[in-house]
Amino acid sequence: MTVHDGLSAELAQGIFASPKTYEVVARLSSAPGDIHSDEVPAPRGFAIKVIGVPGDRLSSDIGGENQDFLMVNFPVLAFGTIPKYKQMLGLLEKNAHAPDFFQRLVAGVARGAKDAVEAVGKVPSATLEGLARDNNHPLGETYHTQAAVRFGDHVAKLSLAPKSQSVRDLTGRDLEDVQYSTMRDVIGDFFRANGTEYELRAQLCTDLETMPVEDAAVLWEEEKSPHRAVATLRFDSQDPYSPPRQVFGDDVLSFNPWNGVEAHRPLGGIMRIRRAAYERSSAYRHTQNDRPRIEPQALSDIPD
Repeated sequence: MTVHDGLSAELAQGIFASPKTYEVVARLSSAPGDIHSDEVPAPRGFAIKVIGVPGDRLSSDIGGENQDFLMVNFPVLAFGTIPKYKQMLGLLEKNAHAPDFFQRLVAGVARGAKDAVEAVGKVPSATLEGLARDNNHPLGETYHTQAAVRFGDHVAKLSLAPKSQSVRDLTGRDLEDVQYSTMRDVIGDFFRANGTEYELRAQLCTDLETMPVEDAAVLWEEEKSPHRAVATLRFDSQDPYSPPRQVFGDDVLSFNPWNGVEAHRPLGGIMRIRRAAYERSSAYRHTQNDRPRIEPQALSDIPD
């Protein structure tokens, strides 16, 4: 990840304060916590771990000197506050345990409703955005932190957008004949033949009334504050799903929005509750797998 030179003062904040190149580890994922076929449309995740970041740590017990940013491929969170999450939890659980054909039906109906809302010039609700999933190529998507983070002296939401033509060509491309592990397979096929670039961007909060921090379901309008580039991520051609990488990613590596520095502290109720949830989830996974949780100190710690 190369931090851009010549950033304006409000963007040259935190780990983006000066031009520098960092090593980065990325994890692409699908939202369901349990295992489903990729035939079921689902939100996609893109998490990045920036290695070797100086600064006061948010969670000293995690260890290491890394900064994690976790993002999803739509800009708002349907349950943007903890009370909303409690209200929706039953619906989310019921949908997650429904047969695959029913989940595909729900997504299809929601996509139709979303298209109808957009056709009359309206903005779909956060709930509709969350339900109206598709099976577009994950490498062509734009990813968002959804909730706000501290951005040095400012508050921002971050996004990650395709930059090089190789991934821009995949934006909006619907994958046909989706099978059980199609998302993993198309990502592996792409990176075995291509390298690529993404642009990391910051959207600064300029109005707390219309760009609230405590409700992640509220879309921050680009007219008030556009997404502005702060860094470029470059990924070389590689085998992203070799057996050693699979074991390391599944059993050893962790991503946590609270693994980072004070300059990028997660903000809002949903982010605060994630601190306990992610820690408990990670501890359980590493205990069950009988593997230590290791924060890489360099890319050389990641097996090929």
